[in-house]
Amino acid sequence: MAPSLVLAGARVVLPTGIVNDGRVIVEGTRIAGAAPPDARVVDVSGHWLVPGFVDIHNHGGGGASFSGAVDEVLTAVRTHRLHGTTTLVASTVTDDMDFLVKQAGLLSELAEQGDLAGIHFEGPFISPCRKGAHSEDLLRDPDPAEVRKLIDAGRGKARMVTLATELPGGLDSVRLLADHGVIAAVGHTDATYEQTVEAIDAGATVATHLFNAMPALGHRSPGPVAALLEDERVTVELINDGTHLHPAALELAFRHAGARRVAFITDAMDAAGIGDGRYMLGPLEVEVAEGVARLVHGGSIAGSTLTLDRAFQRAVTVDGLPVEDVVAALSANPARLLGMDDRVGSLEPGKDADLVLLDDGFAVKGVMRQGEWVVAPQLP
Repeated sequence: MAPSLVLAGARVVLPTGIVNDGRVIVEGTRIAGAAPPDARVVDVSGHWLVPGFVDIHNHGGGGASFSGAVDEVLTAVRTHRLHGTTTLVASTVTDDMDFLVKQAGLLSELAEQGDLAGIHFEGPFISPCRKGAHSEDLLRDPDPAEVRKLIDAGRGKARMVTLATELPGGLDSVRLLADHGVIAAVGHTDATYEQTVEAIDAGATVATHLFNAMPALGHRSPGPVAALLEDERVTVELINDGTHLHPAALELAFRHAGARRVAFITDAMDAAGIGDGRYMLGPLEVEVAEGVARLVHGGSIAGSTLTLDRAFQRAVTVDGLPVEDVVAALSANPARLLGMDDRVGSLEPGKDADLVLLDDGFAVKGVMRQGEWVVAPQLP
């Protein structure tokens, strides 16, 4: 086994706050509480050390999709690891049930191997009124029997299902998901405020990309946004790419939900980490121009090209959020939501040695996953 490693001199973001001139000790695959005498000390002064990022909503990257074959899935995983995401849930898009069942089997095997943290099914149980970049011909009501089919196909690795809970079968499907320990997420929905409250009471605990693909907040019809923001049981996803949300909407979510109830996500598609061009999102063709992905037919925003390091950098340097709050939204909160906070999400002894080294401008300089450098820092 390689000697223990001490990363010393950085500003370390811990659950208790920021420690200046701090240090993190890595022993094997875990963070250790004390360093043995033969530990190798690496000076990382002038940098930030933060926990590895946790993305609970991601469709692909590096030119590859989580709806593809094994090599494509692993390409997407590697792409996001280079940007600091050390724990990743693979999201599918609306397709026919037979394909989704088959893909769930493939993704569950990769989750069993530790490449993925689980599966998120976004569709087909969503509203045609708020379909976004999902094929309307393949949408269906959330029949609990079909929801159960996807859960079973995930072989214990299904983490989340996004539903329009106002549709027939929606509330029963939420209860089914809750009973099986799978997150029910309200999204791509045309629900009223009252219907959303009912869904939360039935067991829904996540807002899929809050504000997007749902009715806007209104003074007479507050809709799902108000219900999801006000309830302490709900974690709200936010896509902080400068396109999906106005800065005031981001501030509203943080101010009202509080830093412990926000999870930054990418909702990334194939183009993340690659660039402009034409891509496929499920069965739909997407044009990416100046980093913004839109359907070729219809023009709806089609996921994002975001990586979580960019979300981090924007949140601090543009939105002016405290670093500790951003770290919570990128790591601790999604880890807790997934029930993985005993292993990931914070830099504490006994947890996986998943960490990101950032420079003063919050650009990635190093990424470590389970004690091994994915991006090795170039230090003097």
